[in-house]
Amino acid sequence: MSLLKKTGLWIVILALTFSGLLFTPQANAATKTQDVTRGEYITAIVKALEFELSDGETLEFTDVDAQLAPYVEAAQKMGIIKGATSTTFKPSQKLTREHAFLIASRAIKSEEVFSTDLLDKFKDKSSFKTNEFVELSRSVGLGLLQGFEDGTAKPQKLVTKVQVTKIIDRLLRAYNVEPPTNSVSLRILGTSDLHTNFVNYDYYQDKVSNEVGLAKTAVLIEEARAEKPNNLLFDNGDLIQGTPLGGYKVTVDKLEKGELHPALAALESLNYDASTLGNHEFNYGLDYLDSVLEEAPFPVLNANVYDAKTKNNRYTPYAIFDKEVVDGIGETHTLKVGVIGVVAPGIVRWDRALLDGKVTVEDAANTVEKFIPEMKGQGADIIVVLSHSGMGDEIHTVDEDDVTYQISQLDGVDAILTGHNHAVFPGDFGDLKNIDMEQGTVNGTPVVMPGKFGSHLGVIDLELKKSGDQWAVIKGKGAVREIDKKSDKVVQKVIDAVKEAHEGTIEYVRSPVGKTTAPINSYFALVKDDPSIQIVTNAQKWFVEDKIKGTEYEKLPVLSSGAPFKAGGRNGANYYTEIPTGEIAIKNVADLYVFDNTVFALVMTGADVKEWLEMSAGQFNQIDPSSKEQQNLINEEFRTYNFDVIDGVTYDFDVTQPAKYDYDGKTINDSANRVVNLQYDGKPIDSKQKFLVVTNNYRASGDFPGVRNATDSIDYAYENRQAIMDYMIDVGTIDPSADSNWAFAPLNESINVTFETSGKAKEIIPQGSGIEYLSPTEEGFAKYSLKQK
Repeated sequence: MSLLKKTGLWIVILALTFSGLLFTPQANAATKTQDVTRGEYITAIVKALEFELSDGETLEFTDVDAQLAPYVEAAQKMGIIKGATSTTFKPSQKLTREHAFLIASRAIKSEEVFSTDLLDKFKDKSSFKTNEFVELSRSVGLGLLQGFEDGTAKPQKLVTKVQVTKIIDRLLRAYNVEPPTNSVSLRILGTSDLHTNFVNYDYYQDKVSNEVGLAKTAVLIEEARAEKPNNLLFDNGDLIQGTPLGGYKVTVDKLEKGELHPALAALESLNYDASTLGNHEFNYGLDYLDSVLEEAPFPVLNANVYDAKTKNNRYTPYAIFDKEVVDGIGETHTLKVGVIGVVAPGIVRWDRALLDGKVTVEDAANTVEKFIPEMKGQGADIIVVLSHSGMGDEIHTVDEDDVTYQISQLDGVDAILTGHNHAVFPGDFGDLKNIDMEQGTVNGTPVVMPGKFGSHLGVIDLELKKSGDQWAVIKGKGAVREIDKKSDKVVQKVIDAVKEAHEGTIEYVRSPVGKTTAPINSYFALVKDDPSIQIVTNAQKWFVEDKIKGTEYEKLPVLSSGAPFKAGGRNGANYYTEIPTGEIAIKNVADLYVFDNTVFALVMTGADVKEWLEMSAGQFNQIDPSSKEQQNLINEEFRTYNFDVIDGVTYDFDVTQPAKYDYDGKTINDSANRVVNLQYDGKPIDSKQKFLVVTNNYRASGDFPGVRNATDSIDYAYENRQAIMDYMIDVGTIDPSADSNWAFAPLNESINVTFETSGKAKEIIPQGSGIEYLSPTEEGFAKYSLKQK
């Protein structure tokens, strides 16, 4: 009988059971409550699984009546129950969750063995009274015992009728998906874009963070391995760069000959089978990467990077693993698993200075397609692609960076671990064609993209069937599991593997990168040009001007865009940049730039710059110049991270005019003109002149007015935050002052304009700013007035 029909049948049966129509008076007494008895539960399971019934004559239990006896007899013959004693069953005894899951687990006749470590996930593990921990572990591994949201199993809690419905539903699914005896299950686990987040620690905030770290992901890895002993574990690249730990190993505690890089040591502690190269592996140059890979304890693969001189693959393109697996009846087989790695071709643009003339990079999708016959020729039963390439879309342009979608269409590819986008799949990319979120497939191929910094684990389950000498995937499913951000549970061996580098990095981030001659804060960043943004835009401009030397962009005027990321609002009165006078430590840079963005530069016209600033002008409410009433200047619906200040031009905001765009960038007043006196080099800006505007990947990939008209973009694949640190080290001492390149167009002094910021800001109101403290408001905020002459 099909699962659908069987499920429908047992629901009817269960309804009749609980209505009391199918039970003896013994059982009926208990049906007045929502609790379930042993007799009721066994009857429901036997009927749901359609066990063959006899007359009950062989039953030796003396406390089971004639009506219930056939069901208990059938359950005993199938080995799913044991008596309370040799002669008693206690059918009217209330059923606990522990007992219910033990019975359900015994109903599934599988040789698959699950580690008892699976029970460690439950905070109340000590509450289990049974000594059948192996059977309970099977119940967890088979997906029957799932626990509650608070991390407990509540094993001694009585089972209700509603819960029985859920338990039997899970039981039926597990009972019906048992693989045939000649099939094998293989689980592929994957991480991506760890970016040197190995310990659950935020180096910028200099504190423990349970939102990041391979030590957190490892908890999921161990659980997933315990569930499916036939497994392989891979990493998808962007491993050696990202946090200060990566820079520390390059500039401070330099990698020595024969030393294992902490990134590889972290992976080795968890017995990774292989990894591939991400684009950030190339940030420190080929020589450094070679020294990292020299001691790699597992294959590090890449198929589409070639030596520019020899034209040969610079790295090992693929590996074929002889993976010993056990099938459903306990027989051992050897699968040949082919694994290939590719990277986004953009590495030759992003790290041009380091790679130009040394390597060439071929299209990632075309490369995988080229190597499939070779891998099959060497006996690969299945092929797994480690694709450090974003998801992409339905249209394939040769040498584009995001082509996982195209790889999923290739005949011969059985599973894909992808990344680079720092997104999550299944989950994101629902607007693409042929996406199945429930099954985790793209064009029918299982795909996982496990977020960033260890936030998720990718899990692909394949079922293979053998025909003659060949194995073929007959079913595959992709899923992601998110780390528990509320728990401090970690796998200590990961932390131990990177202990020296981790502790050295903490000391490193506490060291200064420069000095500031005055405090830096963002209290007034929404109402006046602010030093906290000026430092960012200066650093970005400094970074890009160096990068474009000798390129086609060298002669373009460089502008730089920044926004007040920490400006109170929804995040509270303490959410402002606050850096005291004196030394600036590396960790303080997070106060200036809180997001993990990378540097982008956009080619656009003066007209585009104007539209970009018109979008920024939506930060302000329209002020009525004829009103004497108090008017709030700040539009609370507008997100402060969208209030982009563009340095390199000067301009005023006329807030008596309506906004042209709303907070989503949609046109609401087509003829509005809030940005006035826009000048470049002291003259009205030429609407046709081309500029190179520095920003970040978030803005560059968005649909901002002006930004969407950019004719070209350069992705430097380098963190904005790291560029700021480099700038501070180069400059040494910073004078935190703004160049006042923007202001409000003059308002009549009689206009009563107000805004809110932190109450602490009243102590540091800049002289001559026109800002005056008025009164406290709520939760640490205060109201201020603004006079703009």
